[in-house]
Amino acid sequence: MKSIKYVVVVSLFLFTSLFASAAYETEITVAQDGSGDYTSVQTAIDACKAFPDKRVTVYIKNGTYHEKVKIPACNTNLSLIGESAEKTIITYDDYFDTIDRGRNSTFYTYTLKVEADDFYAENLTIANTAGPVGQGVALHVVGDRSTFKNCRLLGHQDTLYTTGEKSRQYFTECYVEGTTDFIFGNSTVLFNACTIHSLADSYVTAASTVKGKAYGYVFKNCKLTAAEGVSKVYLGRPWRDYAKVVFMNCELGKHILPEGWANWGGTTRDQTAYYAEYKNAGSGFQPEKRLEWTHLLTDKEASEYTIENILSPVQPDEPAARSWIKAHQ
Repeated sequence: MKSIKYVVVVSLFLFTSLFASAAYETEITVAQDGSGDYTSVQTAIDACKAFPDKRVTVYIKNGTYHEKVKIPACNTNLSLIGESAEKTIITYDDYFDTIDRGRNSTFYTYTLKVEADDFYAENLTIANTAGPVGQGVALHVVGDRSTFKNCRLLGHQDTLYTTGEKSRQYFTECYVEGTTDFIFGNSTVLFNACTIHSLADSYVTAASTVKGKAYGYVFKNCKLTAAEGVSKVYLGRPWRDYAKVVFMNCELGKHILPEGWANWGGTTRDQTAYYAEYKNAGSGFQPEKRLEWTHLLTDKEASEYTIENILSPVQPDEPAARSWIKAHQ
């Protein structure tokens, strides 16, 4: 009888231990004043379960979090939600020269780097405060199916780096500011109802779209603004061959130059780049003065720029993508 009781007790203990190890927190709070579960964003992320079955949400209370944050590929289905976009700030100040890792130093300057798939961010400011001293990335996104809502991305040169040949990202109601090439990379990205603010005479985008991709950067219903005194801004220049950028139904401020676009100096990338506009407005939209190798979409061509097409699945069977796209319709 004792042996039976022993076996039962041991079995219950093992079952309880197994259940406890399988369980994990799906809601975590970060607060600098100690009122949450953690006082730093990175510590909270490090505590999250890898490859969770259910989404893990990290709530971040107002405060300025001076830290370099990385969300590794194992932290899929993770959300970072701030208390308010203006007062929940993740900031760091690395730039090209401080990294000192050779010609590729730019790609290590991020304040926040997202490697994981199915990431979601809302009500956050992500800033690189190095200033106008060269390349300094605020947000570096590699993961697929990433969403940013009501976020503020602040920097100067190279503020937002979106990369991943098969990665797709969606930014809605966000504010992005910078100087030179401050939105750059090779991902497919849809910007919806965002404000794009230029801090200097330079270039907004520097796409490096992969050859064969149907879509690169698409801006819909966005507003392009500029700091006082800024008057000579290009919509983009091709960082690599086959760059693709389209602005649709956007309001372009007077800082946008009549020619609209530029080639990358000393290259023939204008021969493969695809730059287009559709029904833009504002004093910065002067279609009759645009460069001859750029395009104005017809109604038929514009009708193809739906969220379903832009962010379409890249695999034959990709239910996660279908759910993601449906959530943004």
